[in-house]
Amino acid sequence: MEVLSSRFLIHPRDLAASTAFYRDTLGLAIDKEFPGGTVFFLGHGSLEIVGSASTGPSPDVALWIQVRDLPATLAELAARGVTPAREARREPWGLDEAWIADPDGTRIVLVEVPAEHPLRTDPRSWD
Repeated sequence: MEVLSSRFLIHPRDLAASTAFYRDTLGLAIDKEFPGGTVFFLGHGSLEIVGSASTGPSPDVALWIQVRDLPATLAELAARGVTPAREARREPWGLDEAWIADPDGTRIVLVEVPAEHPLRTDPRSWD
């Protein structure tokens, strides 16, 4: 299978509230807008908020977002009224994680890869 691009789709209960959360509260940049939906840049992928749903999210699904500085990100989001569903902590696998949720309760895992972690690569620091 050759993958050309990918998106994670969320069908929220309240399209306007969820779009505002991802756009204004999280500050994600908009890639595309169309009647009934918005596509946001999400690192190497995209997040599409589209349509509507009545059941809400599954607890088995989470959106994983890597950030550069987890404490600074949490402080920025706190200033915008976001309260973590779970405070930041170092996981057994070595990543620093905190959880927040969107208006429907979709779990969003905010992740910082510590400098000493083997996953950490930052091409800007290459000489």
